[in-house]
Amino acid sequence: MTSPRLVAFDLDDTLAPSKGQIDDRIAGLLHELLRRVDVAIISGGNEEQFRTQVIARLTDVDAAAHQRLHLLPTCGTRYLRHDGVEYSPVYAHDLSDDEKTAALTALREEAERLGLWERETWGEILEDRGSQITFSALGQQAPRDAKHAWDPTGERRAALRDAVAPRLPGLEVRSGGSTSIDITRAGIDKAFGMQKLTEHTGIPLADMLFYGDRLDEGGNDYPVLAIGVPSVAVEGWEDTADKLDALLLTLPVPAVR
Repeated sequence: MTSPRLVAFDLDDTLAPSKGQIDDRIAGLLHELLRRVDVAIISGGNEEQFRTQVIARLTDVDAAAHQRLHLLPTCGTRYLRHDGVEYSPVYAHDLSDDEKTAALTALREEAERLGLWERETWGEILEDRGSQITFSALGQQAPRDAKHAWDPTGERRAALRDAVAPRLPGLEVRSGGSTSIDITRAGIDKAFGMQKLTEHTGIPLADMLFYGDRLDEGGNDYPVLAIGVPSVAVEGWEDTADKLDALLLTLPVPAVR
């Protein structure tokens, strides 16, 4: 790739520490990137996380830059764009009440059967994100070290996913972050969100560049790589920042008007 027209990112452990706000360094790099290209963020996190982790930190971004920022919470089941005043939904593929109940029930019952329902957690294990149901084994606010130690090989998440999926034939069940399982409508994952970006922006997938920490096969960023989006593997937000420094050296600086 010579010069991407859109640069996309995973959020947790790519742009920010898990559930934490983006660092000043990342905020500055996003500000500079938005002067030159469109930017998208796609993650399993809910809309409120996007608002607190990212939007609240982009205080120096002007109106034109906000127009170039595309936000896709819950793996692209929602899509937010700035309407001149605030970030508003372009679409939202919410689950029905029956689908939510079935997903929540299956996750709890199978986690308990497999011995994966933890009694001491940091926050709620199950979360209704509207367009996505998420299981977080240690709770939504678990510290990063504890999360990474819970299932380093992915075997626990794979076992839970394999147990839940047959009970929800109309839904997509996949491993999310280091302790999570995400459930959406069938066929909706980060690849779906990236393809929606193409439809709404007119930018081909081949002209995009994606940064993610789970590009390994089976990781929740892998679908982006699998559909042909040029992708860069990172290990934490500091690594992303270093690689963005290098990318910005290759992107033309807009002329001062």
